[in-house]
Amino acid sequence: MKVLSITILAAMFMFTAACSSSEADTSASTTETTANAGGQENVKDDDSQQDVVKVAVGSKDHTTLVAALKQADLVTSLSNAGPFTVFAPTNAAFDKVDKATLAALMTDEKKADLQNILQYHVTVSALKADYLQDGQVLGMVNGDNVTVSIKNGKIMLNNSATIIASVPASNGIIHVIDGVLLPPSK
Repeated sequence: MKVLSITILAAMFMFTAACSSSEADTSASTTETTANAGGQENVKDDDSQQDVVKVAVGSKDHTTLVAALKQADLVTSLSNAGPFTVFAPTNAAFDKVDKATLAALMTDEKKADLQNILQYHVTVSALKADYLQDGQVLGMVNGDNVTVSIKNGKIMLNNSATIIASVPASNGIIHVIDGVLLPPSK
């Protein structure tokens, strides 16, 4: 009988503890918390090295690229851990593109085309300029390839865009280029 009383007492204690814990969980779950919407791109950090998107946003020479990344919904993707090598055309490079074509690409109807072009400027790895070799073929995020050539010490991509500067970022590297790369026609 004594064992039965101890068992009942222990069961009552466990039931009481479980109820108390459940009430605490319920009150904790009803407490409201607010978090910033969005992903990595919304993290505010003025001390660490910036990711490729934040570097581009801070550049007065890449406002067209940043607008295109936003229109193509690629900001979050390029704000993630990476590593990425981004070949970033300058505003002057975009100025070489037919204005009507560029305006059309910035519409919702042409978002897939814009994404394809922008993804043709990104490879998944962090390749410093020193690592690039003449004749090297790089697989780009859109599934197509870019060919590297080196002429007179200058690194070119598809014989149409030259790397004019390189900027390290927390999730890769940005090579500033003087032309817009166009994927091969399918």
